[in-house]
Amino acid sequence: MFGSRILLLAPHPDDEVAGCCAAIRRARAQHSSVWVLFLTTGVPSSQRLWPWDRARHPARVDRRRQEARRVCAELGVEIAGFSSVAARELKDELPASRHLIVENLAACSADTLWVPAYEGGHPDHDLANFLASTLRQGLAVWEYSEYNFSEGRVRSNEFVFRTGEETELTLSDDERRFKKTLLAMYASERANLNYLRTEREVFRPLANYDYSRPPHEGTLFYRRFAWAAFHPRVNHVRPAEVSRAVAAFRAQH
Repeated sequence: MFGSRILLLAPHPDDEVAGCCAAIRRARAQHSSVWVLFLTTGVPSSQRLWPWDRARHPARVDRRRQEARRVCAELGVEIAGFSSVAARELKDELPASRHLIVENLAACSADTLWVPAYEGGHPDHDLANFLASTLRQGLAVWEYSEYNFSEGRVRSNEFVFRTGEETELTLSDDERRFKKTLLAMYASERANLNYLRTEREVFRPLANYDYSRPPHEGTLFYRRFAWAAFHPRVNHVRPAEVSRAVAAFRAQH
């Protein structure tokens, strides 16, 4: 999984830490070059915020990017770019996002692509995984698990199902401390990161998924509080919207 030149797809600023913190350090120790491409701002659009918070939207985006810059400096990785797509809206920007990924693969001369698993953690994660699946020609594509809600419980860094090709990294005490430090640097997301664990990170070659179906049966992680979809912190996207976005992309490309 450690290519010599790795492009890491992070749907939001913080995914590079949640799924890949120790893996990045180990790749860098083996002299791999690593770039991180942030596919969304990590902040919902201003229309999704409370009316009294909308004027602060640019400041929230800037704060998240500043946090990402500090974290990437600690990791010793380059930031390939920041997309202006709002969080939860990657489904509406698949062609442009794929083009952005292709451009950065070329700019970095990457031989390896890392992407979150298709596991229902977040619709942006799942759609990034789909986009990566369209780029496997002549490229090593590895997926990493962050979190999911398979079998009705929160699972951190644990795939929904196994293919037999998994690589599990057991984090040392030093790696766990470092990961906790970097997670804390995303202070704007503190309330959304308290379910993450730091014992392991897991990777595997990108599995073959049926993107017309949800990643697993039952409630997905991002739909746990669907009854409160009016609240800005609750993800309003439905799994069917993800599948429709994939189908529309395939029909047009």
